[in-house]
Amino acid sequence: MGRHRRYNGAMTGTGGGAEFETVIGLEIHVQLATRSKLFCGCSTRFGAPANTQTCPVCLGLPGALPVLNRRSWQLALSVGLALGCRINRRSRFARKNYFYPDLPKGYQISQFDQPLAEDGRFDYLLGSERRSVGIVRLHLEEDAGKSTHSSGATPGAPPRTLIDLNRCGTPLIETVTAPELSSPEEADAFLNALRSTLLYLGVTDANMEEGSLRCDANISVRRRGQVELNPKTELKNLNSFRFVRRALRYERARQEALLRQGQPSKQGTRLWDERANRSVPMRSKEEAHDYRYFPEPDLVPIEVSDPDLAAARQALPELPVARLERFVVQYKLPVGEAAVLVEERRRADYFEELITAGTPPGPASNWVRGPLLRALNERGSAADASGDTMPVPAGQLAELLQHVDTGAISHAVAKKVFARMIETGLAAAAIIAESELVQISDTAELERIVDETLAASPDEVAAFRAGRTQVVGYLMGQVMRASGGAANPQRVQEVLHERLRLRQSVDTVRALDESS
Repeated sequence: MGRHRRYNGAMTGTGGGAEFETVIGLEIHVQLATRSKLFCGCSTRFGAPANTQTCPVCLGLPGALPVLNRRSWQLALSVGLALGCRINRRSRFARKNYFYPDLPKGYQISQFDQPLAEDGRFDYLLGSERRSVGIVRLHLEEDAGKSTHSSGATPGAPPRTLIDLNRCGTPLIETVTAPELSSPEEADAFLNALRSTLLYLGVTDANMEEGSLRCDANISVRRRGQVELNPKTELKNLNSFRFVRRALRYERARQEALLRQGQPSKQGTRLWDERANRSVPMRSKEEAHDYRYFPEPDLVPIEVSDPDLAAARQALPELPVARLERFVVQYKLPVGEAAVLVEERRRADYFEELITAGTPPGPASNWVRGPLLRALNERGSAADASGDTMPVPAGQLAELLQHVDTGAISHAVAKKVFARMIETGLAAAAIIAESELVQISDTAELERIVDETLAASPDEVAAFRAGRTQVVGYLMGQVMRASGGAANPQRVQEVLHERLRLRQSVDTVRALDESS
């Protein structure tokens, strides 16, 4: 499959400016949603008091031996399949040696030459354009602890670093993309699509603020047409999509400026300073041999059997891009609407539950993307694979929309009823009856409201007579306001036009009488 193509399949080229070309590859670290750590039974609960979720294994004390958490590699296996990777039937762990205060063993248990999965291809959308990026590898590893740097407690006191080892040993998967992304916007679109896929799979909460999803970005800029890559910069520990975009844009501009001066950037690692809005040097970049990898002697290799692989494939849900394509074809939705619906699994499920309950696709899409999404945002809960309940069951919302479809209530009233349904848990019919919100369709009553509105709006009536028909929209709004939003909009429009035409005819006859 080509890496850049329109949604309809037509190929497009690589983006970028006329003079330079940007090459980006990402390394994404994702904490897996297991209750215990990768090699011990310690809890992975976030927010516990510092250094209370540790044991001899995750602290690396002498004589402690690791035991692999089976659930962790099962979750990693499902991600590898979702990213189109080849699953290695045999993979093994290695020791990655480096020394840092929050790594008590002096090495990290990771995977090196035999990772769990390799050679994948992942599709994502950039606007309405379908694109694809290669997945070099996906491997399992343990997380390190967390260092918190702060200034001295008193003026003049030296800065200090506090170490929390609760995170040590938390299971991670690292996904490495091919250097095929050509702009910060592509990187952002890919990360959003990956996050959505991970949530569909239920393997993580992907909470960047809590460190469940972190990104390192490798970026290199070269002159357009140049074959070889220039030295890359690794932007380390970007913990929000906004920082990823900003850091890549800054680094692209920095490297372009160096190239214009004839000074290609040197390979190294930089940190993003969000306060100064710039990247700053951290260290020169290590190579693989700097870590002195060697096979982990205390762990046996992971063996993936045929039943393991078959069970993982069968458990895969319909993934976001495939679901979007189906929504466009099956429900005749615009790509933009479908993209919002499939962004989170529970939201897409709810949309289809509405349709199953009898709501047409158009109204179902409008209500899920509008009132429902606003209600979720106000509650501060995302409807995703984490299982958060919707504010109103789909069947009850479908019942409300049936009242709109039959003309019993207007859309404006339906939104008020929906708000009351969320507050009270009552069904739509009970709220409509209790609040006397049934839509006014009685012709005599509507004529009375329209006549009163026209009598109170002589300037607008005169403007209509003079040919300014756009004032009808204003008069419609006044009638709806006078009825408390309960008037049937279609009947109001009919009555309003009848009354205005009648007044125009009366004026014409009166003018003829006066002239004769």
